[in-house]
Parts: sequence; C-alpha cells; structure tokens
Amino acid sequence: MDLPRNLFKYALRARQPQLGLWCTLANAYAVEIVAGSGFDWLLLDTEHSPADVPNVLGQLQALSGYGVSPVVRPAANDAVLIKRYLDIGVQSLLIPYVQNAEEARAAVAATRYAPEGVRGVSALTRATRFGRVKSYAEVAADELCVVVQVETEAALAEIEAIAAVDGIDGIFVGPADLAASLGHAGDLKHPRVVAALEDAIRRIQAAGRPAGILTGDEAFARRCIEIGALFTAVGVDAGILARATEGLAARFRA
Repeated sequence: MDLPRNLFKYALRARQPQLGLWCTLANAYAVEIVAGSGFDWLLLDTEHSPADVPNVLGQLQALSGYGVSPVVRPAANDAVLIKRYLDIGVQSLLIPYVQNAEEARAAVAATRYAPEGVRGVSALTRATRFGRVKSYAEVAADELCVVVQVETEAALAEIEAIAAVDGIDGIFVGPADLAASLGHAGDLKHPRVVAALEDAIRRIQAAGRPAGILTGDEAFARRCIEIGALFTAVGVDAGILARATEGLAARFRA
C-alpha cells in the first residue's frame, strides 16, 4: 500500500496557483459541506478555533472522498502537537508564529524522523495505514508539506533566512497579527499594513518559495495573486455563515 500523493505540495512545487478557504467550524459535517465547493485547499484551523486532534481526525475522514487538499494549522510550533497531527494522517501543515530561521528549522525537524529530526516513531498510525505502508519511515517526508507563517514585523525581517531553510515548502503571511505588530490592530487596509503585505509576498517569491495569504477582501486577494501569492485563502467559513445569515435576516426585517 502506498501513501496518498500530496496534491497541494506538488501544485506549489509546480508553481500552480491554489485557491483556499479557511475552516474554523470545528466539525466534520461543516467541512464536508464546503469540500465540494471548488477550492483547491481547505485550512483546518486549530489555533483560533475549538478544534483539536479528534476534531481534525473526523474532518480528514470527511474530506477523504473529495479532491480538495486539507492543510492543518496546529495551535503552536510544538513538536508534540505536530507529531499528533502527522500520526492521524495530516500531510500539510501551516505552522504559526515562526519568527526566524531557527524556529523554521524546528518546525521542519518536528516532521522528520531521526537523524534528520525529532519526530517520534510509531508503526501503527493512521498515517502508516495502520502498518500497511511498510516503507512509511523512508518515504513520509516526500509527501509532507511544511508551510510556516510570518506574522510580525520582526519575522518579516527574517524572510530570506527562513526561506533558505531546507524543508520549508512555503511561507504564509498573516495579515491580522502583522497589522497588530505594526501598531494598526484591526486595520488591515492601513497603507503601512498593505505595503508590508505586498512587499512580503514579493520577497518570498524572490527568495524562491511559494507565498500565501488569507484575506476576505476580494479586490486585495486578486491584487495579492497578481503580485505573486501562490496559495491564497479568500474567506473564512464562520465569517461567510455569519455575514450571509445576517444579510438574510436583515432583508426580511426591513
């Protein structure tokens, strides 16, 4: 038995634009609803949602019959958390709050077995198809995708160093935390924030790594894609549900 091919990783490697949706509704039913909507990837968020490992397991199972790629964001750049998500079959990770090359190397090491890394070994996990992928330890890294998130002014200064870390498959810019770091919390349209985001995308691309971003502003999403963002999340499931239901109720209240 072979490992499933990581379509998200190979699309990034081929420089094929990938359109995504952020998923914070922490259950399998919700994620299956959007699985067939036409996105290339879905971000399963556990940093800013109630989701944890059992939730993500159910979401992965719900998505297994669809062609969309799941990407999981752990709550932290923590080797134990990362190990647990890898063991349930996660192949693509978005690691939050990576500030420098040392932290990027730690993220990669958490996904690799010794001697290249520190991932713990277990032969009977969902990732190994419960022991049926006999060569899992040798081939696992080929199908793992490690994306790190830069989301502070200090992290932006380290983009080139982070991009040079072996095993990094992409760099994602976090607009909300970056805005706060720049002194403009909640104001994602502030000229300084916009300029920093656009500059980061260009620098990531120039450093030879795919750049990613999340924005619910359609015009800005298109602008980011135009200047080189390769994997772009264009909405959040909870936000879409909240705003659409508010609009529906308001039209009838009027």
